[in-house]
Amino acid sequence: MLRTKRKVPSLVDLCVSLAVENVKYLGDVGETDLHLLDRILPHCTLDQLMHIEKSTVGRDLSSVTDKLWKTFYEKQFGERSTDVVIQRMRQKKVAFRWLQLYEAKLKDIAEAENKLAARIRQLYKKEDDRKQSRQVRLCSKVPPSSNKRSFCGGNGPGYNLSNGKSNLMKKAKMDFLKSREVQNIAAMKKNALQRNSSSSSMMKPPGSFPGKSSASTNPMKPLERRF
Repeated sequence: MLRTKRKVPSLVDLCVSLAVENVKYLGDVGETDLHLLDRILPHCTLDQLMHIEKSTVGRDLSSVTDKLWKTFYEKQFGERSTDVVIQRMRQKKVAFRWLQLYEAKLKDIAEAENKLAARIRQLYKKEDDRKQSRQVRLCSKVPPSSNKRSFCGGNGPGYNLSNGKSNLMKKAKMDFLKSREVQNIAAMKKNALQRNSSSSSMMKPPGSFPGKSSASTNPMKPLERRF
């Protein structure tokens, strides 16, 4: 039987594999060879690659990371946006690192979101001011009545409808009794009663007093004619 020979990994390969497995712990790469970084850094996430870029001091990693940042830019902002950036750089004959383009794009998006949020807050504030001014105008045009009915109960004015109605009826009754027509009718009734009492006293026969004997009241018998 033929045995396939298995290649024994070198010490460099073992170190690269160990670095890839622990890439989340990488920071300043120092003077690590670029060909090794080219094998390690493609395994980084966006945040991990950003951390390595910011942590590495005094060294430009764009020769390795620039193509990685272009990939992240295209994934996050779309292929169309990436093509637009490339076309503009060609037209203006300038070149920027894709890390710089990525950070500039994030800044533009944040500014646009802040402007939109400020615009929305302004619209809400304008709407609130309009509602408040409308309420002030309504209150100035129609002041609240002290006799306003309250259907929720409480100790405020108008909460007891029966008392309000009785007070109104009493006031209306007093006004009616004080009116000229009612006073004239009362005076006429009073005069009529006085006339009735005086006429009844005049119709009584003289000498008829209560308590007298019946002899004085009996009619006298006629005298017999004598022949």
